[in-house]
Amino acid sequence: MIISPTVSYFEEPLLEFKFGQKLVYPRDGLFLYGPVDESSQTKQIRYGVISTPAGLKHFKEWAKTMKGLINTPTPGLRSRANMPHHVPFPGFTEAFGAEWPIEPTISREVDPAEISRVLRIGNRHEAVRTAVDLFVTPMLKAVNSNESPPLFWFVVIPEEVFQLGRPLSSVPKGERVAGSVLITQAKAKMLKSQPSLFGTDEVEAEVYKFAPHFRRQLKARLLEHRIVTQLVRETTLAPKAFVKSTGQPLRPIEDPATIVWKLGTGCYYKAGGRPWQLANVRPGVCYVGLVYKKDDRVEDQSYSVCAAQMFLSNGEGIVFRGALGPWYQTEKREFHLNRQSARDLISTVVSEYTESHGSPPQELFIHAQAAFSDDEWAGFEDGCPDDVNLIGIQITDAKDGLKLFRPGEYPVMRGMALKLTERQAYLWTAGYVPRLDTYMGPETPNPIFVKILRGECPLDQVLKDILGLTKINFNSCLLSDRMPVTIKFANAVGDVLTSAPHEGEPKLPFKYYI
Repeated sequence: MIISPTVSYFEEPLLEFKFGQKLVYPRDGLFLYGPVDESSQTKQIRYGVISTPAGLKHFKEWAKTMKGLINTPTPGLRSRANMPHHVPFPGFTEAFGAEWPIEPTISREVDPAEISRVLRIGNRHEAVRTAVDLFVTPMLKAVNSNESPPLFWFVVIPEEVFQLGRPLSSVPKGERVAGSVLITQAKAKMLKSQPSLFGTDEVEAEVYKFAPHFRRQLKARLLEHRIVTQLVRETTLAPKAFVKSTGQPLRPIEDPATIVWKLGTGCYYKAGGRPWQLANVRPGVCYVGLVYKKDDRVEDQSYSVCAAQMFLSNGEGIVFRGALGPWYQTEKREFHLNRQSARDLISTVVSEYTESHGSPPQELFIHAQAAFSDDEWAGFEDGCPDDVNLIGIQITDAKDGLKLFRPGEYPVMRGMALKLTERQAYLWTAGYVPRLDTYMGPETPNPIFVKILRGECPLDQVLKDILGLTKINFNSCLLSDRMPVTIKFANAVGDVLTSAPHEGEPKLPFKYYI
């Protein structure tokens, strides 16, 4: 056991691109070599667009820019635009080896006046659900009537959808319009134990089964229809069309090249491609992130949704939806499955891995933010073959204010670790990066806390794996995130799972949720 803390440094994990080329920065690899799976069937991107007429016009103008070179910003006085993290975008075909059509496969328009009206319905649940209807209904009709539907849809939203389509949004009293739902949310919850005589109240109460959040509800309602979406605001696509009275942009946005790198990478991934994968990884390794989310639609606050996010080193991810149950322990403020549910969840993960690879994983890492109860861990062991090395890792934000400093202008390097024992350490997943010659954060970086709670694996290997898992967020094109993908998207997945009722297939690729 380590008696006194020791400091270690782990090199930036390499990513693999076309021809087996390896670099640390996604934009470098795509610019120079192309995606790791360019030989796949993703040769032409088929996408749909749903928007207002003005939004469609903005989108088509923006889509043209995806075809050609977009240079990095011209540096100005006191500008950071010339820093090395800015990489020119060479054009979609040059970066991803796939054809980018300016015209969408399918386009559908939504009446902006109707969007504006329904968003001002006094009942926020009714307002948001009705607004989502305006987008979901045309998409479903288009997909069902088309023999070759798009691989994914751009959902271009006006700024007022972003402003009024969230739970805490408020419409001024003078602008509110009447809706059709008269029953309150409190009364709707009571109907489960005190049903109405003719069932009419239950019909109105259905609206409260949908979260008053436009993006989350849209994603949730499209899960059963297997429709992948990429939401984007009109102000992102056409910032010059939305300015303040001073002539300044309505909101600050990134430079055009950065926006296209991020959206382009997300599009390629959602169309079925893999932009990159981790290089030099051990075979037979599977990572699972546990997702828990309290369900506000249920009166008993101990009830929550549990799911598992399975990720492989190549970035492929699948979400397994678990059962709703009393997993939240109010006394400890922790989530824990019972033995049977834990067994079922991990058994499903192992079966999926075996089906894809021909044999169970050699190592299965479970990442969670809370500790594992004895009963819960016993269930995980029950669902895992005896010859699989099962390891339970706790990953949380460091809450003790620990800072690490080094001489010089920049803060601690990303990849530094302060090992406290042989089973726990602080890991800096944000910090100075030599390739970028800068630190991208606004303040002194904070570490994450990593602890091996169950099973056996060298701490150095666990830390290296976590550092690598911060680099497979295909919904963007950054060097890394602060949290590994197993933890980073837990809340996002949980939010979608609890935003609408679900039936049918309990597993879907990760791209449906982000």
